Amino acid sequence: MDSAWLVPTALVFGVILGAGVFAIVALAARRGQRAVEIVSSEVPDGVDQVIDALESAGVVLDPSNNVVKASPGALAFGLVWNQALVHPELIALVDQVRRNGDPITEEIHLTRGPIGEANIYLFVRVARLGARYILLLAEDRTESYRLDEARRDFVANISHELKTPIGAVGLLAEAMASASDDPEQVRRFAKRLTKESERLARITQEIIELSRLQATDALTSAELVDIDHVVALAIDQNRVAAEANKVQLASGGDAGAEVYGDETLLATALHNLISNAIQYSPKGSRVGVGVSHNAGIVEIAVTDQGVGIPDEDHDRVFERFFRTDPARSRHTGGTGLGLSIVKHVVQNHGGDIRVWSQPGNGSTFTIRLPEASRTAAASLGT
Repeated sequence: MDSAWLVPTALVFGVILGAGVFAIVALAARRGQRAVEIVSSEVPDGVDQVIDALESAGVVLDPSNNVVKASPGALAFGLVWNQALVHPELIALVDQVRRNGDPITEEIHLTRGPIGEANIYLFVRVARLGARYILLLAEDRTESYRLDEARRDFVANISHELKTPIGAVGLLAEAMASASDDPEQVRRFAKRLTKESERLARITQEIIELSRLQATDALTSAELVDIDHVVALAIDQNRVAAEANKVQLASGGDAGAEVYGDETLLATALHNLISNAIQYSPKGSRVGVGVSHNAGIVEIAVTDQGVGIPDEDHDRVFERFFRTDPARSRHTGGTGLGLSIVKHVVQNHGGDIRVWSQPGNGSTFTIRLPEASRTAAASLGT
């Protein structure tokens, strides 16, 4: 058994013992004695405080599998929704413990949310808590899996993309040396050298950001996020570019939507979508940002009146370094990583992103995220 489980489990059962209403399962291994169980019909005093203090996921369930207490970590991982466990794999473990009474320890992987494709890897411990309740503890192991993937991708990204601007910088430096007697040529090469160095800096920064998104869990310190504020931040970040390109920015839709996650990352993802929409929109056109929430799903749609995306490219636009128009991307300074970053941010929040587009009729990119439940709001005291 992983030693990390000894601390939260000991805390929970220690509080139960101290309150006088408790469940003891003691195994006398040396003498081969069987465990003796003293049970209670009530949730032991102090368990609420212990669950709230857990950094990992902790859930207490009643005999009907209703969640009577969940830690913030359980909500962040998307394990609980409206006072119920979301994943059938976890429900099966709880039912098994309830049937035979023996604790279970397993490492499992689950979908991050109800609509996304991202997975989380958890080390799960399930045991009885008194006569009626079941305690489920889950420790996140996702980062170790992501680190392995991020290392592989980082090497591939470096070899694939950085060699082009690095080579250009070298050639331009040689050209400047050869044209040292021609000030006009030196100025022209210096201007191109500056542009390539800026492009190299952008690519490096975005590769680092993408690797960070793959290597760490965005929801480790998750909070309730106001989507109206995220939209306002992203629009403000793009106002100067919109005015320079004579593109109108507009927003609307449902107000008051909230999700559980990281505001800065979500604002970055939406900023990337709006920035792309502006770059591919003709002068005098409009880029709209609309928000809706229904049936537990929050949707943020970014719509432009630009050139559109061919049907055969819809499934590829979120790939690293894929560009529907390489020449235009070079002209605008695009790195081909912006939409990949959006995809990873959204997946880390248990959501997905979809695209609708027709050549000549513009595009709509829609971020879909699980809406924060009332349970999450209550746990955070909002």
